[in-house]
Amino acid sequence: MTDQGSWRAAAAATGPGERAAAEEGVRLAYRLAGLPEPERIVWARSPREAVRILMTATLPDGSPLGALGGGVREAVLGAPWAAERERLHARLGPERWSGHWRATGASLWESTRTLVDRVRAGIVEELAADRKEETQVRLLLLDAALGQHDAAWLCAFASGDDSPLAGLAAVARDAGWWWPYEQTAIISERPLTLHRDEAGRLDRGDGPALGYADGFELYAWRGMPVPRDFLDELTTLTPERIRDEENAELRRVMLEYYGYDRYLEESGAKPVHRDETGVLWRVELAGDEDVVMVEVVNSTPEPDGTSRTYWLRVPPTTRTAREGVAWTFGIGAEVYEPLRQT
Repeated sequence: MTDQGSWRAAAAATGPGERAAAEEGVRLAYRLAGLPEPERIVWARSPREAVRILMTATLPDGSPLGALGGGVREAVLGAPWAAERERLHARLGPERWSGHWRATGASLWESTRTLVDRVRAGIVEELAADRKEETQVRLLLLDAALGQHDAAWLCAFASGDDSPLAGLAAVARDAGWWWPYEQTAIISERPLTLHRDEAGRLDRGDGPALGYADGFELYAWRGMPVPRDFLDELTTLTPERIRDEENAELRRVMLEYYGYDRYLEESGAKPVHRDETGVLWRVELAGDEDVVMVEVVNSTPEPDGTSRTYWLRVPPTTRTAREGVAWTFGIGAEVYEPLRQT
């Protein structure tokens, strides 16, 4: 697996991988680092469960975890990454290296990094009851190799059978995050479900956007974290419920789901300005910026002879319909002179 498409698929893979292949990848990573292979490899159903095992020194079945030994993440992962990057950088030079990274792993890492940050935040929120535990959880998360979520870097570097990264690549193909210690390695399964929008953000309106076999789940709407029960309420929204929501970010999610045009129509909004370009509407929201939209009509008829109406959200400082339409084109109202409205 060396092409970008394959590594993108690995980063987004769900469901159980081949455990035997992932375990052999772990052993190979230790050997390539000049270390003895771990005495034991323990599987967890999610990164959360792996961190809980490390915090309690107890396996999910209640038996003791046993000896871990010291952490070897730097030897197994940090040092090989650094060496490969230095080698490639020296061969390509700064400018070509930058171009190589942009052409290979950069865009994948942008979306993957957001997902990694969300997983970390979710684990901290669920497992840390106080500041002391929060510090402990964060330190344990820093001990993790990211498995499939290291795909962006593996996409940029050579990771074939003769590469120092071959072991890391083998784990990434079939497993999620993992924790390397001298005597024991802990590997997390991949998620069972993953839903993202076209921008790569976690996004699902009818269930968890990310879910693991142990019940660790993250809920999100277009990248924004939302409570578990929040999505159930979206199908029964009313303008009154939207106005009553005190959390401005959740209110924006409600508005996006409900539809700004529908909200304006059903909340009794009144036009504040109209001209030949369209109609400007404004609704005040307590504790948040006003919802301001321009209603425009497509001058080109649809195949059935009707003219379609569009709603364009514009900045709350907009005072005229012309100013709002001009803003959508990135110009000022004084220079906006449409030859033809579409």
